[in-house]
Amino acid sequence: MRAHEAGALHGDLGNRGPAWLRSPEDVNALVPQLWPRTVSRGETGALEIGGVSVLDLAAEHGTPAYLLDEDDLRARCRDFQAAFADADVYYAGKSFLCKAVVKVIDEEGLFLDVCSGGELAVALAAGFPPERMGFHGNNKSVSELRRALDAGVGRIILDSFQEIDRLTALAREAGKRPAVLIRVTVGVEAHTHEFIATAHEDQKFGFSLAGGAAFEAAVRVLDEDVLDLRGLHSHIGSQIFDTSGFEVSARRVLQLQAQIRDARGVELAELDLGGGFGIAYTTQDDPSPAGDLAKRINKIVDAECAAEQLRRPRLSIEPGRAVVGPAVLTLYEVGTVKNVDGIRTYVSVDGGMSDNIRTALYDASYSATVAGRASAAPPMLARVVGKHCESGDIVVKDEFLPADVQPGDLLAVPGTGAYCRSMASNYNHVPRPPVVAVRDGVSRVIVRRETEEDLLALDVG
Repeated sequence: MRAHEAGALHGDLGNRGPAWLRSPEDVNALVPQLWPRTVSRGETGALEIGGVSVLDLAAEHGTPAYLLDEDDLRARCRDFQAAFADADVYYAGKSFLCKAVVKVIDEEGLFLDVCSGGELAVALAAGFPPERMGFHGNNKSVSELRRALDAGVGRIILDSFQEIDRLTALAREAGKRPAVLIRVTVGVEAHTHEFIATAHEDQKFGFSLAGGAAFEAAVRVLDEDVLDLRGLHSHIGSQIFDTSGFEVSARRVLQLQAQIRDARGVELAELDLGGGFGIAYTTQDDPSPAGDLAKRINKIVDAECAAEQLRRPRLSIEPGRAVVGPAVLTLYEVGTVKNVDGIRTYVSVDGGMSDNIRTALYDASYSATVAGRASAAPPMLARVVGKHCESGDIVVKDEFLPADVQPGDLLAVPGTGAYCRSMASNYNHVPRPPVVAVRDGVSRVIVRRETEEDLLALDVG
């Protein structure tokens, strides 16, 4: 990649695009694995989602807007439930959480993982049973831990020795015995971006396995005998397609479990292997169905338990992105099309890094299509960018769009259900978009659009 003064995202100068990207035979065609399950092109050529045209959705709700295919979301919940029938499936709420999604997760029988007091508040406000919740976080405050205890959260994942001490003191004070898991840093580097690989040694999460801290943490909890140590937890990263990392993680965690058994005579009843299962953002991504993941992960756990002569613990997993990510697309309106001296064509939309920071933050790749119509024009390699005052305000680095793309066109970006709305900001004082659920020909706002009045209400002068 050539150096560029505006940053690495601009270094691939020219109209070639990445090596894997191919010019489509039909610029209107939709690659099924990229889009929510009910998305298709209607008779007019406009996309439809949940039986509603994006033209009607844009007219009613405006742009930009996150459009949630509720049937797709429910189907993915059921896929994981069926595949992991003998395990507990925790939806990772950090990927996207609102009361309507919490209710879907509850109705579909999943458990729920939260990692802050705010996420816990949303879950409780939606009526989610606290006994089916897990509480993550590397720096939970005393007030957050107390609230989790008071609410009766089903399990708390311990992340530091200070947290063991805090929760032990709070549990004694409250006369409660909360169930806990110990998060183990197993030294596995998932094949993902540095900032979302979470199980190598040089990072903030969990207790080191190699250094002995994880074993020491388990011994401390058992010896204090205030907290109910149910098991061990490992999460190796996000956007993972290769289960070999889970194999190494399971082996190392179960070896620790055998060490605890041999030293303290206790066989822990639960094992959580986390989540991080990848989804398709572009045609180069090839995610595994939930059923295939379950077969491979169960085979790994069975083999490692046999090797350590352990009873098989109750398995739990934590998919978030794999449940909600593919169920959402973001709908934008094109405002400007600019060809820069034959170097690149920039297609500017009415959102950007305030509603999807992942391209700038993780160098993430996305796809896009003109959504409001079909086109007979040839494909043109373009870069979709936002409206913010940053050269790194890029939504889709490279995509083939019809050469006649023009201001006023609607543009859809799939795979935006995870970490887009939840990481959204008000950069440049831009209000955040709404989340609109669509099902059976009906749309409903589940998170309303922010307004300038909302922004001003927080500014007390």
